[in-house]
Amino acid sequence: MPEPLIYELSSPGRPTLPLPETDVPEAKLPEAFLRQELPLPELSEIDVVRHFVRLSQYNHGVDTGFYPLGSCTMKYNPKINEVTARLPGFALSHPLQDTEVSQGSLALMVQLQEWLKEIGGFAGVSLQPAAGAHGELTGILIIRAYHQDRGDQGRNRILIPDSAHGTNPASTTMSGMEVVEIPSDARGNVDLDALRAECNECVAGLMLTNPNTLGLFEENVLEVTKLIHDCGGLVYGDGANMNALMGVVRPGDIGIDVLHYNLHKTFSTPHGGGGPGSGPVGVVDRLVDFLPGPVAEVVEEGDDDLPPLYGLVMPEKSIGRVKAFMGHFGVMVRAYTYMRILGKDGLRQASDLAVLNANYLRARLGDCYHVPYDRICMHEFVAEGRWEDAPDVRALDIAKRLMDFGFHPPTNYFPLIVHEALMIEPTETESKQMLDAFADAMLKIREEALSNPEILTGAPHTTPFGRMDEVLAARQLVLCCRPEDFQPSED
Repeated sequence: MPEPLIYELSSPGRPTLPLPETDVPEAKLPEAFLRQELPLPELSEIDVVRHFVRLSQYNHGVDTGFYPLGSCTMKYNPKINEVTARLPGFALSHPLQDTEVSQGSLALMVQLQEWLKEIGGFAGVSLQPAAGAHGELTGILIIRAYHQDRGDQGRNRILIPDSAHGTNPASTTMSGMEVVEIPSDARGNVDLDALRAECNECVAGLMLTNPNTLGLFEENVLEVTKLIHDCGGLVYGDGANMNALMGVVRPGDIGIDVLHYNLHKTFSTPHGGGGPGSGPVGVVDRLVDFLPGPVAEVVEEGDDDLPPLYGLVMPEKSIGRVKAFMGHFGVMVRAYTYMRILGKDGLRQASDLAVLNANYLRARLGDCYHVPYDRICMHEFVAEGRWEDAPDVRALDIAKRLMDFGFHPPTNYFPLIVHEALMIEPTETESKQMLDAFADAMLKIREEALSNPEILTGAPHTTPFGRMDEVLAARQLVLCCRPEDFQPSED
């Protein structure tokens, strides 16, 4: 039965729950925002509940199915993490509270910083950045501030490999730096000759995604970081792929000077739909004074009778605030819980299983899907979604057909250095049975591409809605409540 539009269900005078009495003083609304008529629908509670529950059932989520979305680590997150984030002492605290009544929250932040320092091999951490790209921007601003503090004003170039995350160039440009692209070699590493040719007195730093977007560990990482350091630059590490490294490799030990973590990807918080996120930044000794602040610290040591006193401290040469208050605290609570429960050995096991699962799928699919950089991968791998003997089928068609098998599609068309890219990341939380079901579906799709390509080019067939015109949807957004009020643009 087609779902009626919510406005079609409206009936004048139909009651729902009354709004509660306000518990704050009423304020006069700005005249410019007042309208004489606001035609909101009038619905009963059951109509509203059914409408939104039905919409939620249209969505694919990690709680209902496999989500192999490469570079996004859409893994299952234990529900205990949600429980702790909702504890009243955390959920009902306010960032403007005095530090004297926020000691529990500050203690959690200090401990989380210490764990992130140990996992990454860093001397200092700031929890302020709100997401991964925000952490990237913060890291580049730290690098810029470091050079300016030394009077090295001529360093305005950031080297970025073509296998880096797509937000790296944008973060560099926003910081006022110039982007210089470095190509990959035949094995998916940074091309050392190309890198060496760009290393000069204008280089502020290198943004290195490791493992990169091909899912490959940089085999020459020590030589890469040495080349940058030898020319006076710093190395920024994009830590979005720490799900393959935690407990195995500490970025600070291999020459990374500043790195952001994605707490919402690696250390638990469902982050589909754009948030919430958290992108703390870790730095080596010489950059600690430049961290964004304030940073949670122990301001007075405790003793046998009294616990330590925690407070907020602004680093001496801080780049300043990069986020209102202290960032997204609820994500920090979830990450703290995740680390506390798994412990050192559990975090290492999560990385090992993420790598094992990705290589298992790579091996199962390798005979039917071309993997351009076919060597041991880390947490993800990139295959081509095209075949010479099925010229009408593209990666998009494979992704849409996967939806008919009940799987969310992997990332399409990224990284750009792989034609018709399918970036597949199974994560550590999936069983062998689920991986086999996904592999079987991918192999079946390969057979269909030869025997019945139309079933792919017309997919999906079993979802509530068929294939959308995604280009048209992006250009002609429907942002009003009533479709009949929408007037398409003539452009």
